[in-house]
Amino acid sequence: QVQLVESGGGLVQPGGSLRLSCAASGSIFSINAMGWYRQAPGKQRELVADITSSGWTTYAYAVKGRFTISRSNAKNTVHLQMNSLKPEDTAVYYCNAKEARDFWGQGTQVTVSS
Repeated sequence: QVQLVESGGGLVQPGGSLRLSCAASGSIFSINAMGWYRQAPGKQRELVADITSSGWTTYAYAVKGRFTISRSNAKNTVHLQMNSLKPEDTAVYYCNAKEARDFWGQGTQVTVSS
């Protein structure tokens, strides 16, 4: 089992920045990858970015060049630095860990609005 606790969401103006963090506990040594997904009202949950245990990263096209995913040395915390935020980035952001199955955090709201 893996437990995920997210932090760092909030309200920010367009063009601003936020940093999300996700701390994993439990069977962290069996995690293959960690990442962030988001779900806006009326839309499906979508991948934002993820990072494998080897350090390979994947980004959604919509966030490339603006968001950066990173992982702590202990490999049990993943961060998402979000810059140049746009209103269309507004969503609930979920931390994800991939082991034999997917584990999810409780979600944190990110609202980009003036």
